[in-house]
Amino acid sequence: MGRFFCARILSMSLISHPSLQLEPLFPLALARAQLNLDPLDLAIWMQQVLALRGKALGNPQAGCAWTGDINGIWQLHRLPVFASLVRQLHEQVEAYLVQLGFDPSQVVPMIQRSWPVVSEQGQQVGRHHHPNAHLSALIYLNGDGLGETGCLRLFAPHQSNELVPGLAVGYGGPLLDQAPARLSWNAPWVDVAPVAGLLLLFPAAVDHAVTENCRPDEQRLSIAFDLVLCSPETCVEAPAPPEYLAPHPSHWDPLRQD
Repeated sequence: MGRFFCARILSMSLISHPSLQLEPLFPLALARAQLNLDPLDLAIWMQQVLALRGKALGNPQAGCAWTGDINGIWQLHRLPVFASLVRQLHEQVEAYLVQLGFDPSQVVPMIQRSWPVVSEQGQQVGRHHHPNAHLSALIYLNGDGLGETGCLRLFAPHQSNELVPGLAVGYGGPLLDQAPARLSWNAPWVDVAPVAGLLLLFPAAVDHAVTENCRPDEQRLSIAFDLVLCSPETCVEAPAPPEYLAPHPSHWDPLRQD
């Protein structure tokens, strides 16, 4: 008993030793920006999104929110009513790329597709990612920050600090529930609650989902974007773009030439 007690005291002293510091290596770059949006514009956009949805209540899967991308509404950015929103998105994406170390003169972000999402009570969006894109963007059209209408849930690509596989998501294990250390170093996911006008940017390869809308009296409305990065448009005589970066779409040709 004496040996165990001494060992326990020693282990506790090591944990709290001031010389021990943890470094957060290889961080995931989630960007949050509260856009300066006119409330009248937000109201118009919400009306437009609901009009585009029409009489549909959800996607074919039971309990799944209505998403425009699989219902023929996937080019929202081309509608003139959303032009000012796209301009603000462009500004924030440029800032995001600069903060990641990109040279803005050598890379061009392109909107591949954009679509609205409407979640009614009891609806959610399952875990997925966007392998066709490089960068995902999400703009909330409504929300009070409480998360009751459904949060964006970002899943950890890899549990680097789990040490023993399964401990972070298991039950009855040695990790302390709700402990700050567990949430900082072994959280299986991070939830971001909707706030009207909040823009989120994150790598498109990251698995994400939308949690259930638990509010019977409120819909969750948002707009999602798939963005790809390519080289700037140049003349044919200019140097070839880097091999790891796709040429500008203006240089693409269909294989079938007839």
